[in-house]
Amino acid sequence: MKELLDFYLLAFTTLFSMVNPFSVMPVFVKFSDGLSKEKTKQLAKKGTLAAMIAMIFFALSGQMIFKFFSISLDSLRVVGGILFFINGFDMLQAKPVRTKDETDYEDDLNNDVAVTPLGIPLLCGPGTITAVILMNQGATTLQAKGVLYFAILSTSAIVLFMLLASKWIMEKLGEAGAKVLFRIMGLIVMVIAVEYFFTGLRNLLRIA
Repeated sequence: MKELLDFYLLAFTTLFSMVNPFSVMPVFVKFSDGLSKEKTKQLAKKGTLAAMIAMIFFALSGQMIFKFFSISLDSLRVVGGILFFINGFDMLQAKPVRTKDETDYEDDLNNDVAVTPLGIPLLCGPGTITAVILMNQGATTLQAKGVLYFAILSTSAIVLFMLLASKWIMEKLGEAGAKVLFRIMGLIVMVIAVEYFFTGLRNLLRIA
């Protein structure tokens, strides 16, 4: 039971840090500017649902992707560690993880932005996809896989709540508070990155 709880805490912390809703909230506020409360709720729900479905899809199909491209788990750990470290370093500098230019955001305001770019890649980007694949491969029992999917669901629920309350949260945190949270989450991501990288590298060197 303790092992499952530890795995849940690791999965939840990793997913929440990689999704990083604090960096998405300012973009969501911009996307929802001028929308009614009902439309804003629909935007948040649709975006979060798209991200959650993407996470579950890659968790389920990760093993098939591994076999198709002949990728080892340890190779992905090394690459994922590097990717996490870069994202974490940007967060430690209080820099939002950007996937589009401001001009792209302006163009998207006239389109359906819930799935793209809000759901994918802002909420579920390359780092999150890599994380769910790695954790699904590491979940060797049916109970562990169930815990992973519960972590995905609980992360998505909290992200949805944060998006719906984004204007209030941004006002309460202020710029200084947001930067502090960015740095704390960046530090967590970098620690996870180091663990993934050296675990994968050690296993690869042992095989060689």
